[in-house]
Amino acid sequence: MELTNELLILGAAEVEAALAGREIAIIDTVRRAYEAHALGASSLPHSMFLRFPDNDRDRIIALPAYLGDGFEIAGLKWIASVPGNVERGIDRASAVIIINDRATGRPRAILEGSIISARRTAASAALAGKVLHGETAPEAVGIVGCGPIAFEIVRSLRAVWPDAARFLVFDLNPARAAEFAGRCSALHAGAEFEVAALLPDLLAACPVVAFATTAGVPHLFDLSICPRGATILHISLRDLAPEVILAADNIVDDPDHVSRAATSIHLAEQVVGNRDFIRCTLADITAGRRPARVDRDRPAIFSPFGLGVLDLALAQMVLDDAARSGGGVRISGFLPS
Repeated sequence: MELTNELLILGAAEVEAALAGREIAIIDTVRRAYEAHALGASSLPHSMFLRFPDNDRDRIIALPAYLGDGFEIAGLKWIASVPGNVERGIDRASAVIIINDRATGRPRAILEGSIISARRTAASAALAGKVLHGETAPEAVGIVGCGPIAFEIVRSLRAVWPDAARFLVFDLNPARAAEFAGRCSALHAGAEFEVAALLPDLLAACPVVAFATTAGVPHLFDLSICPRGATILHISLRDLAPEVILAADNIVDDPDHVSRAATSIHLAEQVVGNRDFIRCTLADITAGRRPARVDRDRPAIFSPFGLGVLDLALAQMVLDDAARSGGGVRISGFLPS
């Protein structure tokens, strides 16, 4: 084993270049990470939330993880969420990922983490969309919330459904929705992006809907307006009331992780006192242990808490690219000799 006292720094440009145009590979990497975690080839403590006494909206979250089964990577994502940043003209989320050597525990790399976080989140949504809805593109896809995560979700959904031709978008800020639709139209030739005037209009028209909002408490109490058997990608986790969750077919990434921090799943658990309403994990379906759908009369809701193992899996993709290209900045003497 070669010991080194240097630290590799990979910034946004290197991370972006390593992942550009690799949506299908990213989605497959997310699938493999989910399945490795489901088989127990991981260590995944609960995320830790740092909050502030003078502001209950801002938070910084630590996601430590280890992922084995061919990945063999350990590290931590440290991600801040500051909603007020949007008004400042910068992204709500910022992050770094620290990677440690598995044998010595010494830190060996620091990566810009917000791009990886957005891409892995979008990939999990696209994977769930394809699995729960099917291979054929839906007639229309709804996007609720028009921030950076939603932009990446559109990119990933178009990767799994290249024929998806109609997207309806909605945001509480109509100007933001219009700007988002314009950006998506410029990137995705052949697809139409239309701003929905009202959220019910979007829900009624779209068999697949992705929620990527900053909602802190539920604001939707009924999904009966949705098409029969709709697929709901509940990425933002807190939009749906407990009664909506309890009336649906629920698929999650990890029951222990998603049933906390006042998510809609957590609130539903508090109502009924158990988690029996969660049918299975997405990995149970992708690995063939459970069917994708059991009841086409009810909506299927995918609620992913966002697992640190996914960040590490994509970080490994970026590190592999840096090893091939020699990219990044190497700081010699960062660690004690």
